[in-house]
Amino acid sequence: MVGAVNIVNVLTILHEHPRLGPAGPIVWEGSSWVTFTLFAWIPWVALNLMPLDRRPRWAVPIVHIMAAVVFSFCHVAGFLGLRVLVYRLSGDSYSFGAFGPQFLYELGKDSFGYTLSIAVYLVARYLVERTAVPAEAAGRDRVYSIRDGTRIMRVPTAEILAVSSAGNYVEFVLRDGRKPLMRSPLTAVESELAPHGFVRVHRSWLVNPSQVTGLKPEGSGDYTVELGTLRVPLSRRFPQALAKLKAA
Repeated sequence: MVGAVNIVNVLTILHEHPRLGPAGPIVWEGSSWVTFTLFAWIPWVALNLMPLDRRPRWAVPIVHIMAAVVFSFCHVAGFLGLRVLVYRLSGDSYSFGAFGPQFLYELGKDSFGYTLSIAVYLVARYLVERTAVPAEAAGRDRVYSIRDGTRIMRVPTAEILAVSSAGNYVEFVLRDGRKPLMRSPLTAVESELAPHGFVRVHRSWLVNPSQVTGLKPEGSGDYTVELGTLRVPLSRRFPQALAKLKAA
């Protein structure tokens, strides 16, 4: 999409200023496209650190405004460096003019690009979540291998109530009461169990939504997740998990 805009800009410049020739506009727009793409990770990181539904609400625009400024500065500094390099290699010099006014001008355009990037990431995330296979659809015969010491336990994912962090280990809470340990970070187990529907409800807990029997509000946006007799904290810092458990 950004590349298409840059191509249109090149054609517009050539139409309005035919004496310039194609080399200059191609370098200008090409350098802008390269650096925009190079720093497109900034809005993605900002969105993951500060989702639009994160609380407190007042912090969301502040974080994203700061991220947009950083993104624009990196974009402008990047394409300036590329243009200066290309012009020098061709035996010429490039002048951007006064940095302050030009940066403010670019900031306005980059803010739109930043917002558009956020929208694209949200749509992509929505489509991925819509096409993900739910744990129920995956079948109850799906199993997960728990490496408990030298033993490997193959446990149906439907039998796993929750997983908690325990130092360098994770502890699985099974429906039959067993609690095997496996040496692994919780984030690694989360990535393996996410396709089966498991959700992160706390920095130290994953739960199986198909085994949730109740949600108890604790005030200030926190909840307690009930899985039979097991009680797991649900932090207000995980609003997407709350929404998924309510919909389950």
